[in-house]
Amino acid sequence: MDATNRPLRIPPEMGVYAEKEKVFELIQKMMERLLLDRPEDPIQYLIDHLKNNNDEVPRIFLLGPLASGKRTLATMLCKQLNCIHLTMENLLSDETSALVAEAYLYKKKGQEIPSELWTKLIQEHLSKVDCIKQGWVIEAFPQTREQALMLQMAGIVPEHVVLTFVQSRHRNAAPHTPRILLFGPPGSGKSLQAALMTQKYGIVNICSGQVLKEAVAGKTKLGELIKPYIENKQQVPDHIVVKLLAEHLSKLDSSTRGWVLHGFPQDLEQARKLNDLRFVPNRVFFLDIPDETVFERLSLRMTDPVTGDRYHSMYKPAPSMKVQLRLNQNPKHAEENLKMRLDMYHANVQDLESFYEGVIHVNADQDPHTVFEYIESFTIKPLPKPVLQ
Repeated sequence: MDATNRPLRIPPEMGVYAEKEKVFELIQKMMERLLLDRPEDPIQYLIDHLKNNNDEVPRIFLLGPLASGKRTLATMLCKQLNCIHLTMENLLSDETSALVAEAYLYKKKGQEIPSELWTKLIQEHLSKVDCIKQGWVIEAFPQTREQALMLQMAGIVPEHVVLTFVQSRHRNAAPHTPRILLFGPPGSGKSLQAALMTQKYGIVNICSGQVLKEAVAGKTKLGELIKPYIENKQQVPDHIVVKLLAEHLSKLDSSTRGWVLHGFPQDLEQARKLNDLRFVPNRVFFLDIPDETVFERLSLRMTDPVTGDRYHSMYKPAPSMKVQLRLNQNPKHAEENLKMRLDMYHANVQDLESFYEGVIHVNADQDPHTVFEYIESFTIKPLPKPVLQ
C-alpha cells in the first residue's frame, strides 16, 4: 500500500525534541546563511557553519511600508534583545563624524544622500563597541536591491530580515509551536478562548467533547465504540478518548500549526496517559473564576428550541413572554449538576497543577477579550531557559 495515501502522522516526541534542542531555529539560520552567501560548496559551507559558535548577537533588518509599525516593532525588539536601534535619523547624529558632515552637505543642496555614503555610515556605526557586543536592528534600510547588494559587499549581513505589513494576516509570534492546555471549571470560557486563538492564529482547536461527537457522527470504528456511552450519558473510557485525541494531535496540521486542547485531561490519571504518549504541552493555563460566577453564568442560561438563540436571565433576557415560556435549560447547567461538576474540578485541580510545570493562572472573571490578551501575551513569550546546575 502506498504510504502517501494514508493520513500523515507525526510522532509527538519529534516536536518536543526539536523545540528542546532548537532544531527549527538552527535550520532557519542555516538556510538564511545559505541563501545570502550562496557558496559554491553548500554542503561544506553548512558543515563549517555547524562547527562555528551559533550563539550570535542579533543582526536584524526591519523593513516595511509607511505606517506599518517599523519604529514600534524596532523599539520593542531592541528592548527585549538589548541591542542597538539604528535609524536613518540617528545615523546622522554624530556631529564629530566626517561622513555625517558629508551627508549634511548633500541635504543642504536638497540632494539625496548616495547609497554608498549610507553604507559607509552604517559601517561606521556597526564598528562601534556597543553594536559589536550587543547586536543591532537597522530600521528602514536597505530600501532597494542596489542598497542591499552594497551592504552585502561591505560584509553587513543580517541574521534576520523582518518585513512588516499593514493589515497582514496575524501570525503567532511564539518562538515555538504552541501546544496549549486550557483548564478551568465549567463556564470559565475555555471554548471561547480556544476559538479566539484559532481564529487569530490558525492553531488547531481540539475540544474533547466535540471530538467524541464528531467520531460518532462520522460512524468511525472508534465512533461506534463511543456511541453507546454517549446515548446512555455515561463517561467514555479514558483509553478510547486518549486514542481518539492522539489521532487528532498527531495530524500534520496539529504538529505544524500547534494545538489548543480543552476538556481533557480532567484528572491526574488522564494527564499521565496523555503524557505517556508524548503529547506534552508547552503552555498550561488555568482559567480561574469563583463558583458563584459559574452559577451566575450557566444556571441562568437558556436556549430557544425554535431559533436556537441563547438567552440569559440577567444579561440577555428573552425579547417576549412567548419566547421566555418556550426556553429550555441544558441539563448540565442545572444547579445540582453544576455543583457536582465543580466538586469534581476542585478535587482534581491541585493534582493537575502539580503535574504540569509552569502553570499560568488567569483571572477569567472579566471581559473575555481581556482574558484573551493575557493568554496571548504568555503564549508568544519565549520559553524560559533551563537553569544550569
